[in-house]
Amino acid sequence: MPELPEVETVRRTLLNLIQGRKIVDIKVLYPNIINGDREVFLKSVVEKKIEDIKRRGKYLIFELDEDTAFYSHLRMEGKYYVQKKDEPFDKHTHVIFSLDDGRELRYHDTRKFGRMELVKRGDYKDFRGLGPEPFDPEFDLTYCKGYLSGKRLPIKAVLLEQSFVAGIGNIYADEILFKTGIDPRTQASKLLDEDIEKLIIYTKKILNKAIDEGGTTIRSYTSSLGVTGRFQNELAVHTQKVCPLCGGEIKKIKVQGRGTYFCPVCQKLR
Repeated sequence: MPELPEVETVRRTLLNLIQGRKIVDIKVLYPNIINGDREVFLKSVVEKKIEDIKRRGKYLIFELDEDTAFYSHLRMEGKYYVQKKDEPFDKHTHVIFSLDDGRELRYHDTRKFGRMELVKRGDYKDFRGLGPEPFDPEFDLTYCKGYLSGKRLPIKAVLLEQSFVAGIGNIYADEILFKTGIDPRTQASKLLDEDIEKLIIYTKKILNKAIDEGGTTIRSYTSSLGVTGRFQNELAVHTQKVCPLCGGEIKKIKVQGRGTYFCPVCQKLR
């Protein structure tokens, strides 16, 4: 699944390619992609100009003129392509936005899990019950201590809670916990202040680095738009065999049902 860095990479790339273009027509080839009334969605979006594309957690938010906006969640394998309208498309292309310059913005989703829905344009701070962005000032020691106190779940599971911090998924949770030296099975409420401070620091560092590298391209997620992520070359534990610090074996276990990579030597159980 694309996580915050991958979605941010898509946002920046799309903004460069289609900002200022008008949507002159839409074909919805798989109706379930659209949440809510499909006809209202079409009428609201057609003949609108793409003014901006924002991101909240793993959601893309297309801001159009006349105070219109819709979100797009890529879920497991959603991708966007910007192509000429005479280029062929396959059965996994589900929504086609025709643009005023003759190109098409095509939404492709092998598993059909992605969704789009009209939303109120404006402040997205409370959007979909998401917690703060990792880069927000409020993602600090006071906030994290308050959220984690009393949490009996493993810290790996809590990092994946979008109500705690928006945008972190399985890959980056493993990498963050390795850098902080915390065993992913550690009960969240057992973390010390110094653990939480490291968690905050490395969350920001790792996600910023991943954004700089265009995200992570792996078997389960490959971006489109001519962008190939390079952060997979930086992965320390996720899908790895040998710990880069101690040379020991990286273990793969299940934490709350999620495949989890960690070093049992370098990551301590609190």
